[in-house]
Amino acid sequence: MADAYRIAIIGSGPAGLSAAGRAAELGLSHVLLEKTDHLSDTIYKYQKGKHVMATPNQLILRSDMDFDAGKREVVLGTWDEQAASLGVNVKLNADVTEITGDAGNFQIKLAGGETIQAENVILAIGTQGNPNTMRVPGGDKPHIQYQLDDPTEYVDEHIIVIGSGDAGIENALGLAADAEQGNVVTILNRSAEFARAKDANVKLLQQAGEQGRINIMTETTPSEVLDKQIMLDTRDGQTKIRCDRIIARMGSAPPRKFVEACGVEFASEEREAFPKLSPAFESTKKGIFVIGALAGYPLIKHCMNQGYDVVEFINGNTDLKPADEPLLEEKFRGLPGGRSVADWLEFLRARVTILNELSPLQMREFMLDSEVQFFRRGATIFEKNEPGSSLFGIAEGKVSVQLSEADPSLTAPIDQGSIFGEVGLVSGRRRGSTITAAEDTIVVEIPRMAALKLMATVPAAKRAITNISTERQLLQMFGSGLTSEDLVEVMKTAEIVNVKAGEAIINEGEEGTDIFVIRSGSMVVEKMVGRKPVFLSYLPAGSYVGEMSLLDGGRRTATVRAAIKSEVIKVDGAAFGTLLERKPQLLDRARRDMSAREDVNNFVEAKKDSFSGVVDMYSSVASFLVENGIGEATDVLLIDEHLCVGCDNCEKACADSHDGLSRLNREAGRTYAHLHVPTSCRHCEHPHCMADCPPNAIHRGDDGEVFIDETCIGCGNCQRNCPYGVIRMEKTPPKKPSLLSWLFFGIGPGPGEPDHDWIDANVADDTPKKAIKCDMCAGIEGGPACVRACPTGAAIRVAPEEFLSVSRLETEQL
Repeated sequence: MADAYRIAIIGSGPAGLSAAGRAAELGLSHVLLEKTDHLSDTIYKYQKGKHVMATPNQLILRSDMDFDAGKREVVLGTWDEQAASLGVNVKLNADVTEITGDAGNFQIKLAGGETIQAENVILAIGTQGNPNTMRVPGGDKPHIQYQLDDPTEYVDEHIIVIGSGDAGIENALGLAADAEQGNVVTILNRSAEFARAKDANVKLLQQAGEQGRINIMTETTPSEVLDKQIMLDTRDGQTKIRCDRIIARMGSAPPRKFVEACGVEFASEEREAFPKLSPAFESTKKGIFVIGALAGYPLIKHCMNQGYDVVEFINGNTDLKPADEPLLEEKFRGLPGGRSVADWLEFLRARVTILNELSPLQMREFMLDSEVQFFRRGATIFEKNEPGSSLFGIAEGKVSVQLSEADPSLTAPIDQGSIFGEVGLVSGRRRGSTITAAEDTIVVEIPRMAALKLMATVPAAKRAITNISTERQLLQMFGSGLTSEDLVEVMKTAEIVNVKAGEAIINEGEEGTDIFVIRSGSMVVEKMVGRKPVFLSYLPAGSYVGEMSLLDGGRRTATVRAAIKSEVIKVDGAAFGTLLERKPQLLDRARRDMSAREDVNNFVEAKKDSFSGVVDMYSSVASFLVENGIGEATDVLLIDEHLCVGCDNCEKACADSHDGLSRLNREAGRTYAHLHVPTSCRHCEHPHCMADCPPNAIHRGDDGEVFIDETCIGCGNCQRNCPYGVIRMEKTPPKKPSLLSWLFFGIGPGPGEPDHDWIDANVADDTPKKAIKCDMCAGIEGGPACVRACPTGAAIRVAPEEFLSVSRLETEQL
């Protein structure tokens, strides 16, 4: 006859162990089933010596098992001792293969054939047994592993760690902890930020990168695994590096097949979706409860609180509130409506589109990082040009977007359920418009890192944000009086495509009418002339291409390829053609754009007939500009060395405009022919420096300038992330005496940057360093001082649409 229990707990991780501890303390008949020969297999598999964090710090621990931040071995030892002292009924080597029956009479079958009977089942099995695997050529090679037990086992190896979460970062730090091991450790992250990881881990990783112990490669993904090497796709193209071992920590997914076989339904068909749960953790199968990572709550303290709470609920304590209830009550205090925490969470989840697929448990964790605000009709939520990178979701009411500063009455509505603020989230630019409450409105404000985490962990949220931002980008770019209703059919065909550096989206001579909108990155347009590809034009983010074949009906007249790693919106040509037929103004614009491209083609054809060397020079100069960062720039300083006399007035003017510290190095940088690109900020469309700024001190101005404000804490992340070496860390010296004081009395340094002796004498040793870079003289009347101070006109500031003109000018002077 099968053993019978009030509660069967499957999985002895933090959630399951806490549940068992509570059951033992209450004297409930229970069994804790663990398929391995030890407790808490997830923590047990942490690398040796790993520091286990106890976050969130503000959340109280509600459990009969103690837990404080500390080393893995200490945490495990404490739990083993307390499980024994509480009398937890543990059954090790108990691998559950099937759960049948109903509430009050579940039959739990074990791998050895034994059957256990239980009135209630708590699934605390986690997700670590179902890791995401590498899906690239060579992804099955034997030197790829998905677990790291002891980082001290590996010596003198080139090790690649793939994964941007806590596990990946901690593995990389462990492998690089001892310099005597001689490991060369590289961590890869497909995005620019480590949105999934805890702040403390990210800071430790950045410190290791700064110290040269770990090579951090962001915006990088593996494309092929070789025997002793790995091929990588980076933002600048493909590269191959040595690789003796790969530690792939790319997350995991719930063991869906097993859980669904138990009768539990999931929130969606997404591979990483979680089970549907009630606020008391009960699944759609009555009597089966789900807690821990399988419920979407991976943090240890959350898991342990859930284990405690679910047993209390099964024992009849239905009035028990979750441990985070006081924190959430405070967030909702002062809002109209008088709802309970549970009601507010459901209200926000159901009414804000990007939150629809979060479970009640995920909503609780999400709201700990976010804020909810109420605005009376007419109140300003934010103003144009304000710094800000948070995202807003409208839970009730609607907002108005001001379309014209000259006429504030010209507005466009954004309705309940939608979002706004996505421009600041995606690009880091200042707010593009003033937003006011069109009626009494409740909004959820989601900080940038919380929004990135939401997009990284909830596929449906990422899709919703992407769809909304895509539609708005198309409306903004095409204009011509278009509305959301006009784009319905076009949006049905719109597809976001990631394009590797050097990869073509259009090939000369092929058939096709699809339109491509450049969402991020940039493209170059080339045409074969005399069996050689000749540069035609440069297309920055916000441009579109492909209309010539659609309007003329012929084959593609040029090749369009990514200058750097880019993202495009692919729109079906037939759908866009139908829109052109219905919108004459849009058709007129498309024809004007096509005419401009034909002018470029005609220029190249004319030069080809008269002097082929000019075409080669034109193409070479343009390619040089793209290779030196112009491919992602919005504004760059160029120097014509035919005109430059080396007076250094540009550097002196820069220093005198910025507290005595020049942001420009005229002699550094590369030169082609007589066109020189000095070391000065490119003001990238998607700035790498902005990717990981803890205080959000880096912003984009209204004119596109990227600048660092006074909240900089001197962490150096921006300096490390800039691929062009244009940021440096300096102590800000005191304001220099006036020029007259220097001329007549010799007080202070002269024009330009002070020498080190003056700085050392006037700056205290403990003065913190801050990041400095070109800001295009933002806020200074007359524009960039370097250009104004050049006596010969050699220094010019060039915007993306002018790059081609510079290339053409260079060749026409031959």
